[in-house]
Amino acid sequence: MKTAIIASFAPAALALMVAGLAAPAAAQDTDPFTVIEPSRRPDEAKPGAEMTPPAETPAINAFSPLSPSGDALLSTGKPVHFEARLTEGGKPMKYGLSWRVFRPIAGPDGKLPLLASAEGGSADLELEPGEYFVHVAFGRAGATKKLVVPAKGDVAAQTLVLDAGGVVLNAVSGSDNRIPVSELKFNIYASEVREDGERGLIMSDVKPGEIVRLNAGTYHIVSNYGDINATIRADIQIRAGQLTKATLQHKAAKIALKLVSQEGGEAIADTAWSILSGSGDSVSESVGAFPVVILAEGKYTAVARHKDKIYQRDFTVAPGKNQDVEVLLDDG
Repeated sequence: MKTAIIASFAPAALALMVAGLAAPAAAQDTDPFTVIEPSRRPDEAKPGAEMTPPAETPAINAFSPLSPSGDALLSTGKPVHFEARLTEGGKPMKYGLSWRVFRPIAGPDGKLPLLASAEGGSADLELEPGEYFVHVAFGRAGATKKLVVPAKGDVAAQTLVLDAGGVVLNAVSGSDNRIPVSELKFNIYASEVREDGERGLIMSDVKPGEIVRLNAGTYHIVSNYGDINATIRADIQIRAGQLTKATLQHKAAKIALKLVSQEGGEAIADTAWSILSGSGDSVSESVGAFPVVILAEGKYTAVARHKDKIYQRDFTVAPGKNQDVEVLLDDG
């Protein structure tokens, strides 16, 4: 079942296409959404392709938690079963979880002492009577629960609900020009703006096609195409149990600069380049016969310096329209 998701964005000129893939209500015997295997690079995955998890991922058993003194807890502890679900009422997750058990009282360093940890799916462990904090993480999503193990009686199975989903980010230049993975990156921020006017950074340098697991909510996405001024922003909503695929539209293009003696001629080496915005501000500096830059749409001036002489040419960048900009020697 596919569910269309509409996300707000800023500025208004930004195009954003989002599709949420929700798990069918009747298909609760499988994981809510599939993931790209760690061994596969994001650029090797076809758009929209789904990778299934390993055929068999054993659950974690036989924890060996430590006592407050640092010794392994003996078998006198009470058995406790832990499991996590993406959504309330969903099936227990079988893989991709990180479990941590802490003492509830901070140590001298101000941190809660870690008593046990494991990776995988559901977990069975023995804990002596006392209080604990249990944390489970699924990527950047997580949930924490306080547990009291009584001196008498059994302990009921513990279920933690992550209320989490996933997002896969990508971007195009112009209407549909695919951007190479090496030239594109994303940063994910909290949607709320702090008192200092900044947003909290959640994850940086996210690659296109990479699945990022997050708690349900709204996040602020910043996409950078190249490293000059091609930057766009969007607010995207993550829903529990769904994989959101978002494609952002950059209004930018790739520009190749050449200093030539005649139109279509060979690029002249030992040339220093400056690119000025329409208002005269410096945008980029480089040296070379054939530099390539990525610029947001707008009007610019290319300034070439060669053998103490200066040449220049005005040009316009249109979204998705890659072009060569030739500066002639007789334009000095």
